[in-house]
Amino acid sequence: MNILVALIPALMWGLMPLVVSKIGGGPRQQILGTTMGALVFAVGMFLFTDPHYTTTILIASFVSGAFWSLGQMNQFRAFTQVGVSKTMPLSTGMQLVGTSLFGVFAFHEWGTTTKLVLGFSALAVIIIGIFLTSYQQHKEDGDQNLKAGILTLLVSTVGYVGYVVVTRWFNIDGWDAILPQAVGMVIAALLFSIKSEDRRFTKQTWLNMFPGIMWATGNLALLFSNKLVGVATGFSLSQMGVVLSTIGGILFLGEKKTKKELVAVSIGVLLVIVGGVMIGFAKQ
Repeated sequence: MNILVALIPALMWGLMPLVVSKIGGGPRQQILGTTMGALVFAVGMFLFTDPHYTTTILIASFVSGAFWSLGQMNQFRAFTQVGVSKTMPLSTGMQLVGTSLFGVFAFHEWGTTTKLVLGFSALAVIIIGIFLTSYQQHKEDGDQNLKAGILTLLVSTVGYVGYVVVTRWFNIDGWDAILPQAVGMVIAALLFSIKSEDRRFTKQTWLNMFPGIMWATGNLALLFSNKLVGVATGFSLSQMGVVLSTIGGILFLGEKKTKKELVAVSIGVLLVIVGGVMIGFAKQ
């Protein structure tokens, strides 16, 4: 039962990109919808929990949520540039590398020689996996799109790493962060979409609230799983969602791959997952 709870984040976060892509809309409608969905979920949780707020908790959580919006909106942009099946393993690998390096140098994780060897070996495995998932057999067909997608995902990674690091820096409990984070997400999404020529609030905006609730459900499940199976196991299992989103992008969204690309992506995704699991053990 505990493992099933720990797999909920992978399920929610793996399916979310597929649902967002099926609903449609531009990145601005998608980020507005998902953040509003997360806010609705957070308000509901607030009514049934007793969070402890201080000025530091409120401000840091708000900033953390704003970083998340930066990361998520640029991930949505990457979907339009290189597709879900390529974006998700690339994004997951970059996030694992970014958060891990920050953890080592800012928080002095992997304090023993054994953990350092395991951790940096994991990063090497993930980087190899990233290169494999970005493999293109016919580069002339999509080289420019891939370069644009990678640049977009680098910005996305800055946002995601900031989202994780800010609350970690101030040692904020996840339960306390949920609501102010969601407020930061929505306000940042509104600011990011100011210059949009498209209408911000469309049918797709409202429909994308559902993926936002999915993301928030996964986030809540991760808080529970960390207590049930430990942070290392919970973190490792949460990375499995990349399998769902990658396979789903190919099978359900119709993203084309050659046989060589399918083999490279499959091996790359496997390496990213293995690297994520290794990092989980290094955190123990």
